[in-house]
Amino acid sequence: MKTRPAAEKFLSEAGITLNGKQPCDPHIRDERVFFRTYLWGTLGLGDAYVDGWWECDRLDEFFYKVIHHQLDRRVGGVSEHLWNLRDSMINVQSVRRAFQVAEHHYDLGNELYEGMLGESMGYSSAYFGTGASDLTQAQFAKFDAACRQLGFKKGMKVLEIGCGWGTFAAYAAEHYGVEVLGVTVSKEQLAYAEKICAGKRIQFFFGDYRTLPKHLEGTFDAVVSIEMIEAVGLKNLRTYMDVASRMLKRDGAFLVQAILGTGDPDVWISTRIFPNGVLPSMVQMAKSIEGLFRISHLESFGLDYDKTLMAWDERFRASWPALSVLKDEAGKPRYDERFYRMWRYYLMVCAGSFRARKIDVAQILLTKTGVAAH
Repeated sequence: MKTRPAAEKFLSEAGITLNGKQPCDPHIRDERVFFRTYLWGTLGLGDAYVDGWWECDRLDEFFYKVIHHQLDRRVGGVSEHLWNLRDSMINVQSVRRAFQVAEHHYDLGNELYEGMLGESMGYSSAYFGTGASDLTQAQFAKFDAACRQLGFKKGMKVLEIGCGWGTFAAYAAEHYGVEVLGVTVSKEQLAYAEKICAGKRIQFFFGDYRTLPKHLEGTFDAVVSIEMIEAVGLKNLRTYMDVASRMLKRDGAFLVQAILGTGDPDVWISTRIFPNGVLPSMVQMAKSIEGLFRISHLESFGLDYDKTLMAWDERFRASWPALSVLKDEAGKPRYDERFYRMWRYYLMVCAGSFRARKIDVAQILLTKTGVAAH
């Protein structure tokens, strides 16, 4: 795709027209976008959008069409080769690097996430399968589904690896009477969680899951981890599963809500949004539990993530006027126009990917004995 004619031919296979009249048609503002994408692949394409080199009214539909017609597999570039080489040589999700994703992403400011996520503060796929009519209902339905899968009863001790803003822990403690220890590497999330969970039987551990104290092993009735596995890394999947296994009692259960992909990183998202993130494949997940767990139940609901992302985008756009005037300590905008474009690009490329079923999300119940907790 060095030139416009090559790009026009390439995109026509997905029914997309450069500078066309469809909402999914991209409009070119700088001709350098073609060579930038040819050279740097998806990284170049995403950065060019953030720089304002191209526009599109419906980015979600653009990416849906590109992925549905498998054109994304043909957008290579130097960046993909460099990242694959890097990931093969080093453990980019080591304990030492574990806090990078929090500093870069989760600590961007709770105002951003309150505006985008709403009351539930659930930063993972909502569950619309119960007939939920809006995002908040669907998020709490997701929380409840996890609680029921794990058979929560009053007094049970629960470990949550990657506890976000503490809203799942608060829900489980309030509705099911369980005691929760939440694990996080985010200072912003921890401050929010401690505030909303004050007075409840909930405690928090600030640190990487691999550094949990040894005296906690074998003390939990259940472990839950909702979309934290994406930050674990393929080199650490077995360790992640082993930690969960060691923390559990013999008859305990582990529920993982995971975004499932191919095991290959999306270079733009893993650099600009979630540093070092990667979506494991189901095969990689299955191999990581051998000898530790058995799959007792699995439910995928990837199309619900499409709905979730579109709802987040709507809320983000609605909250933007308030977010855009926030200043940092130096008096500079905390969220500028480039951030707005980057964030919408991130939400829309993910929505298109789920819509095209390139990636999926599932709640997976794992037990040591093969018998579900309930």
